[in-house]
Amino acid sequence: MTKLDELSQEELQYLLDNLDNLKPAELRALDVETAQAQEVVDRENCQEKFMDFVHTVWPHFIDGAHHKEMAEAFERVARGECKRLIINMPPRHTKSEFASYLLPAWFLGKFPKKKIIETAHTAELAVGFGRKVRNLVDSDVYKSIFPGVGLQSDSKAAGRWATNQGGDYFAIGVGGAVTGKGADILIIDDPHSEQEATLAENNPEVYDKTYEWYTSGPRQRLQPGGAIIIVMTRWSKKDLTGQVVKAAAQRSGEEWEVIEFPAILPDGLPLWPEFWSLKELEALHQELPNGKWMAQYMQSPTSDVSAIVKREWWKIWEHEDPPMCEFTIQSWDTAFLKTQRSDYCACTTWGVFYQDNERGVMVPNIILLNSFKKRMEFPELKAMAFEHYKEWEPDALIVEAKASGAPLVFELRAMGIPVQEYVPSKGSDKIARLNAVADIFASGRVWVPNTHWADELVEETASFPSGEHDDLVDSMTQAMLRFRRGGFISLDSDEPEEPKYFKSYRNAGYYNV
Repeated sequence: MTKLDELSQEELQYLLDNLDNLKPAELRALDVETAQAQEVVDRENCQEKFMDFVHTVWPHFIDGAHHKEMAEAFERVARGECKRLIINMPPRHTKSEFASYLLPAWFLGKFPKKKIIETAHTAELAVGFGRKVRNLVDSDVYKSIFPGVGLQSDSKAAGRWATNQGGDYFAIGVGGAVTGKGADILIIDDPHSEQEATLAENNPEVYDKTYEWYTSGPRQRLQPGGAIIIVMTRWSKKDLTGQVVKAAAQRSGEEWEVIEFPAILPDGLPLWPEFWSLKELEALHQELPNGKWMAQYMQSPTSDVSAIVKREWWKIWEHEDPPMCEFTIQSWDTAFLKTQRSDYCACTTWGVFYQDNERGVMVPNIILLNSFKKRMEFPELKAMAFEHYKEWEPDALIVEAKASGAPLVFELRAMGIPVQEYVPSKGSDKIARLNAVADIFASGRVWVPNTHWADELVEETASFPSGEHDDLVDSMTQAMLRFRRGGFISLDSDEPEEPKYFKSYRNAGYYNV
């Protein structure tokens, strides 16, 4: 029987149309030919398509949309179309399995004469992945995909071995020496450790050591035309991703493709719903400090370097119950529509209480009593505003007269709730308004409870104006401006008559405004 690959298209179609007329022996031969032809197709697909390779060597792997995007990026690197790639993604989303295990094996199968340097934040971890890659290259399934590619006969070490065609694999931990080694592809997988991040909380310069090692070590070992792939979880504005991107922006010659995968997407759905449910991610969000959640899981670290209001200016109220407040303000910042691109509606509730300062003088302080934000359509917004007003019974309710705020003011007033419209001064942008109240925070008189929702406000404020959202900041600024302009809190830097102004407003029934 003629082999399938020797048949013309017309002959093949004729054969398929007349299968019922074939003899048993011819059918068996056709089955064998078909199976062999399919093996060739599958092998070629695995060689060219990273995800096909993954599913063949890891049959039970559950992939998500982000894995397909990663695979396409790796394929661009293999084709020479991308020379600098950064992928930022959350923990436990198959980051290291793809970058440190499957990618180098696939790449060496395609290019068995090339050299790979693979790094992780410890030598032990890097060598562990080197062992997995070596064992995969030496497996039968791998050899069926890349016939003729295998290990050099004397390749024993897990972190240093060679292919039988002259290729080279070298694994190293961050800080290790790479003298004498070259790389056609440099893979950096999670260069920062939890311990390093903990130290960096008080000393951000800790991250500089990793960047200095990268620039003076493995970066210098790249072969002409070689590629660099950094796959990591974000930790800080000063982590390796942050410093590499910043350096690239300040000089020409290196263009990086940066792919960011937040654990929860802008539309509110999980990045990998096949593995991580939204409920599990939201529970994790509640457990983690907001700064860690935003950096590690949302790939959006905040920074105090350029913050108008710095984290250390906030005072933490450690008591279970809030203090007795003499005056409370509830402030709403509203959005237009509940869409995946819209802002949140945000509400913060604040109170003024008195406490002895360092000189033993009773002075007014401000404390955050409640804070939340949510994407809402107007009917839900109206119901939520009414619910929060009834719960807290604030002395003043402020709503910015923009977006859905204007109809909200009308609806609340129709229900008999006194609402004060907030209209920003002409020419006063968000940055100017926050600057106008920054000294209140710097004075150490603004308190927040030790809760997740309070931490979210602190982090959003610390990242302003470069953060992704500023809805809580807007709500907070409205309230602070009202406290300040109403004379409810005075500072040493204020004009001398400020305390008198403060007293006159309190006695003038400002609570009812």
